[in-house]
Amino acid sequence: MYKFCFFFLCTLCLGQTLSAQRGLQNLRQSVLQNRPVIQQSVNQAQQMLATASEETAAQNASLPTTQGKDYYVSASQGRGRLGTKAQPAKDLAAIISLLEAGDRVHIAAGVYRSKASRGSDIIEVPVSIIGGYDESFSHRDPWGSLQTVFSGTNDYQKTQTTERLAILTDKQFRQYEGRILIDGIIIDNSERNRYKTDAQQQLMHKASPAAGQGPSPTLPGIRVRTGHETKVEIRNCVLINCAATQGVLDVQIGRNGKAQIVNNLLVNNSGESIYCKSKYHSNTGYPEFYVAHNTILFSWAFDPVASYGGSNIMMDNACKVVAEYNVLGFGDFGGVNNVKKALELQLNHNVFFGHTRFDYREFNTDLPLEELEDYAEYLNPKSQGNRQAKIQLPLDQSWAKLYFGRNKMTREQLDASVSVASTDANALRSMLGLNLQGSSNLPTVEIWLPRLALADALKLGLESYDGAGCQKP
Repeated sequence: MYKFCFFFLCTLCLGQTLSAQRGLQNLRQSVLQNRPVIQQSVNQAQQMLATASEETAAQNASLPTTQGKDYYVSASQGRGRLGTKAQPAKDLAAIISLLEAGDRVHIAAGVYRSKASRGSDIIEVPVSIIGGYDESFSHRDPWGSLQTVFSGTNDYQKTQTTERLAILTDKQFRQYEGRILIDGIIIDNSERNRYKTDAQQQLMHKASPAAGQGPSPTLPGIRVRTGHETKVEIRNCVLINCAATQGVLDVQIGRNGKAQIVNNLLVNNSGESIYCKSKYHSNTGYPEFYVAHNTILFSWAFDPVASYGGSNIMMDNACKVVAEYNVLGFGDFGGVNNVKKALELQLNHNVFFGHTRFDYREFNTDLPLEELEDYAEYLNPKSQGNRQAKIQLPLDQSWAKLYFGRNKMTREQLDASVSVASTDANALRSMLGLNLQGSSNLPTVEIWLPRLALADALKLGLESYDGAGCQKP
């Protein structure tokens, strides 16, 4: 009985094994017979995936590199905060809190004084500000009939003395691989300044509470400060009557940042007219600046006895700068101030004239243009084509008489002119280590940074000078 059961079980297992082998052989034969069909299906699937990938790449490539919303501003037609083309805002200040990274603000012709005429707009997100439009936002003429002018007022303890227009993104956007653009904006600080008399021939830095007048702003007309990787473009802008201590157009960028400052007009400002600054100091990724086709004229020292300001272009040490085809004229100190010894500086085809102390300065050495190639140690030896020229400027004659007839003085002249009185009070002050009282015999300065009318300033930048400088956009 046991033998019969064992024989039955063996026969059953053998039958199942043979059946499984025949199933596998049939499956293998079926696969071999249908291999062309299967391969064709695989090929079709791969082709569909490739096509889908190409379509996705094409769609991504067609998208703008900077996403964002368009806002519209009109001084004459604006109301509310929608900022649409159909219902624009009245002033940039009305929509600043709504702006997000990548947004674009289009501003029609008009005079803008900011919220409550405070005369300052500070933006903390990377955006584009574009001026010079007509009321339909279909045509631009920023230096002609469609001027977008950023101005303000001077009221004691009511108006602000911060930058007239600033885009400061370095805190909230420490790394932003997008673009900041300022295009076609006119900064005229004359209404924000305090002048000694209504003739507006002598700028005063301090406030006069008795007259209800605030101090003259001493910060930049335009300031841009970014984090890393950001691109900055400032073009077709005009800056006049700014009493800055440092940069009038002040740009500071971070690691791998790039800035283009092209086709701008800067006339009758104190401080350093264009200041290229670095916000990153390491061994690689230095910020790069391209400064070209700008006209920079009448750069004043900060005050009659100041030892700073009065240069057309200045740069930090930790940056790379190419400056070419610029018109650089009438700096109280000079044209290009490389006192901080930029990592790389190349000057090409710039026109220099009318500077008081130097055409080019590096560290403590002041050089005239004719000695630039021989003695400039911190200038790229490939620099070429820089020249001096006599340019006929279409300058308002009454303003020219003020500028060229002003009394100039140096710190050395001021120190030499002071006489110390021999008094008991001075003896006591000397014992206490206090400054001694004295008097100066220098003539009074009656003219300093006198107001230049916008119409007269624009005449200086409508055409380039023998291929250098700005021109009407």
